[in-house]
Amino acid sequence: MVDFSPRFERAGDARTEAQKLAFAPFAFQTALALRELGILKALDDAGDTGLTATALATVTGVSEYGVKVLLDMGLSVGIVFWQESRYILSKMGYFVEHDEMTRVNMDFTNDVCYKPLAHLLEAIKTGTPAGLKELGDWTTVYEGLSQLPEQAKQSWFAFDHYYSDHAFPALLARVFAQKPKHIVDIGGNTGKWALQCCRHDSDVAMTLVDLPQQLAVAEQNAKAAGFIERMHFHPANMLADEVQLPSEVDVWWMSQFLDCFSPMEVVRILRQVHAQMADDAKVYILELFWDSQRYEAASYSLNATSLYFTCVANGNSRFYRSDDFLELVKEAGFVVVQRDEVGVGHTLLELRKA
Repeated sequence: MVDFSPRFERAGDARTEAQKLAFAPFAFQTALALRELGILKALDDAGDTGLTATALATVTGVSEYGVKVLLDMGLSVGIVFWQESRYILSKMGYFVEHDEMTRVNMDFTNDVCYKPLAHLLEAIKTGTPAGLKELGDWTTVYEGLSQLPEQAKQSWFAFDHYYSDHAFPALLARVFAQKPKHIVDIGGNTGKWALQCCRHDSDVAMTLVDLPQQLAVAEQNAKAAGFIERMHFHPANMLADEVQLPSEVDVWWMSQFLDCFSPMEVVRILRQVHAQMADDAKVYILELFWDSQRYEAASYSLNATSLYFTCVANGNSRFYRSDDFLELVKEAGFVVVQRDEVGVGHTLLELRKA
């Protein structure tokens, strides 16, 4: 696990890091501009010899002033380095240009979160997603996912799917080990997991539980994939006082769903499932816990994304510390049968009734 002991013990180092923090938005926008303007690609194509500012201006069509002011900041950030009057792409710059995870995270930050984060202080004080108004007029982002501005919508779904998709192969083998006939996917979203299940097992029936707006998209995807006969759609608000859920269910599935709710709401949702499920049914929860990551960058990313929940999504949810989440599971009447670390930092919990 990641070590969170004190760092930057020397005053000079701590002050330097404080300045990087003070100007962090400048660094982010510089990296994004260098990527979008094709400057990083031009340097990547040039290889170890690099390019002068004049040559870069010619290749990219960006003014020499623009090239210099961006790349000089890029030198301070570490995206490029300087050698014999030429800018050369660094390893960090290579990842900004090529790494899928970095691209997904940057697009999500820029297209979904950047403007809303200016309202973070208000969100903390009020317990509401105060930054959501930058994207649309909804109570929570989930009500408006299908209506987000196009670029924001693309980046939101790319971000959401990137992390879950990498875990699918291991998850399918685990969930289908006992050949379940009926799986209920709570928070089914666009139906990606349900479609994977239908492809994996020709006999399984899937029921998706979600808000009507989300299920409309999932139903279109089911029709396009040819699985509409085995995929059923159950509109429901899991926070309603009385939620009617499907019956005769072998597996209850919740993937990156419960992090969308406050602790009290997590318990309430799990109790709804507990009340409906058969004694021998299984509950699988796939979540990202920030304290269960192997790498510092992963914990950093999750804690940052928690502020998206604070400021944009709903104002009261987050990526949880694993011990805190397991206490909620226990409070709802469940015990953990098995816990596995899968995919890009995910944890899969198998639950049964206590």
